[in-house]
Amino acid sequence: MTQTVLLAEDDRAIRHALERALTLEGYEVTAVADGVEALAQAHRTPPDVLLLDVMMPGIDGLQVCRVLRAEGDRTPILMLTALVETADRIAGLDAGADDYVVKPFDVEEVFARLRALLRRTGNGSLDAPKEEPSPSGQVSVAGLRMDVQARRAWRGERELELTRTEFDLLELLARNAGIVLDHTTIYDRIWGYDFGPGSKNLAVYVGYLRRKLDQPGAPALIHTVRGVGYVLRED
Repeated sequence: MTQTVLLAEDDRAIRHALERALTLEGYEVTAVADGVEALAQAHRTPPDVLLLDVMMPGIDGLQVCRVLRAEGDRTPILMLTALVETADRIAGLDAGADDYVVKPFDVEEVFARLRALLRRTGNGSLDAPKEEPSPSGQVSVAGLRMDVQARRAWRGERELELTRTEFDLLELLARNAGIVLDHTTIYDRIWGYDFGPGSKNLAVYVGYLRRKLDQPGAPALIHTVRGVGYVLRED
């Protein structure tokens, strides 16, 4: 079954190039030039995934994301951003985006990230790698509790507000508590694609998870093993 993509990008050259590339890749694409059109189209014909440029006139990609999430729309969102600072990328995740690609980007990276998002929401193509069934609907470790079926997580009594990607990453670390997971393994399990040693994507997500997990007086849960990867444990 053909997946539908709503693309919002105000740069005509980039919009047309992405629309053409996505269509050739087998997606059904609706391309619009600004956030107002994106919201109208998303309400009119909800897509399988949204591809939003951050910087657009009027309503930008972050505002589109916030509006849809406030409405309870959980459609996966991939942000396109020319902003290179970590704080700017975090703003996109804070708005409710599931992932981001920094311009200039390789179109193959866009494809890989879209496949990963669609796969995790059950909308992937028939020949996409299948997710392994969860061995348990509940995960509990180091004061962290996760209900995988409901996609909810708590540290102690405090519920955590997590995006789809954040939840998947935390679940992976929690299920392997005490085991150091290398970067390649995490990229493969969460994104289905290794973006290479120069990518900061994983570090950004780990940093954002730490901000949501950490609390005064409580031990840190996610630890960096320099040159290797990350491990979840309570020291």
